[in-house]
Amino acid sequence: MTAKVSESLEIIKRGAAEILTDDALVKLLSEGKSLRIKAGFDPTAPDLHLGHTVLLNKMKQFQELGHEVMFLIGDFTGMIGDPTGKNVTRKPLTRDEVIENAKTYEEQIFKVLHPEKTLVMFNSSWMNAMSPSDLIGLAARHTVARMLEREDFNNRYKNGQPIAIHEFIYPLIQGYDSVAMKADVELGGTDQKFNLLVGRQMQEAYGQKPQVVLTMPILEGLDGVQKMSKSLNNYIGIAESPEDMFGKLMSISDKLMWRYMELLSSESMAEILRWKRHCEEGENPKNYKVRFAQEIVARFHDRAAALRASENFDARFKQGLPPGDIKEQELSGPIGGYPIASLLKDLGLTVSTSEANRMIKQGGVRVDGARIEDQKQLIQAGATYTLQVGKRKFAKATIKT
Repeated sequence: MTAKVSESLEIIKRGAAEILTDDALVKLLSEGKSLRIKAGFDPTAPDLHLGHTVLLNKMKQFQELGHEVMFLIGDFTGMIGDPTGKNVTRKPLTRDEVIENAKTYEEQIFKVLHPEKTLVMFNSSWMNAMSPSDLIGLAARHTVARMLEREDFNNRYKNGQPIAIHEFIYPLIQGYDSVAMKADVELGGTDQKFNLLVGRQMQEAYGQKPQVVLTMPILEGLDGVQKMSKSLNNYIGIAESPEDMFGKLMSISDKLMWRYMELLSSESMAEILRWKRHCEEGENPKNYKVRFAQEIVARFHDRAAALRASENFDARFKQGLPPGDIKEQELSGPIGGYPIASLLKDLGLTVSTSEANRMIKQGGVRVDGARIEDQKQLIQAGATYTLQVGKRKFAKATIKT
């Protein structure tokens, strides 16, 4: 293995969960040609968060190594809906929803990727040209038994939950995308492993060399437990204000900070490991968290905005104020008052009422600046409250009757 291949391999492996296979990737890199790197995104949601950028960062690394990145927008498969990780049939998107979300994707991805080095593709361009007989031929190249090896399908089948026939078509089309795009390497989250392997099988069935599969881990959200998700309110959106983005990054735990750095920072791993050693020797991790937060804010805004957000954060922190503007939420409270633990959970400040009770017991919950000591305290309707959990989690809530 040459030094150049070894160096490229080290960059590519950074943060990766699995590569299938290492030997095949080394062989491709050793050929010295520009590889075709595929990553597919279903336009199921209009806004991207940092969890989505884990794949985008890896794509950018391939670009900087001289390879051709193909950003696939699954406008055709988006109308089917990938059931990955779901225990029920997922509702497909309408054509109008797919088109609108796809436009938003294109506007956002170039905050990370190099536009001049990115080929944006839509799988409708070849799927709409596929005849019914072509689709039947595609389906003939896979078996029901193989489909049921997928964990979510298998669980639903065992539990007597319905699986629609069109759901089997999704991984087949994703696999065929690799054929149409002549992909050398396909990237995806660990939850996509089955679909990515179908791509290898489809390429072999159509006489192509099977692609290398590289999976990336699913990024945990701000809570450090569940995956980053808008529905769980534990996300950092890439279109958020500099202040909100900076404040959220500063709120993550010191332990989670290192994982975020590995997957999201452009700093070398050698430098990050050096920082980590300094912290183990007694340096305050906040010093490096600030540096990392500034880097991420600058990436999606600019350097001046990152410095202003950092200065504003310090000023508010010294005054005991929340790190940025808090969006007010309205909730309807039960008659007699809103149980404090339930309120914290419903506002997304804790992932469960048990965590809320634990934080109250530890003295980490405040309402309008006053520490809450009674786990059974009721918050009365008809007023607006500022709630705080720990040092960095804040919410403003208006409780209605």
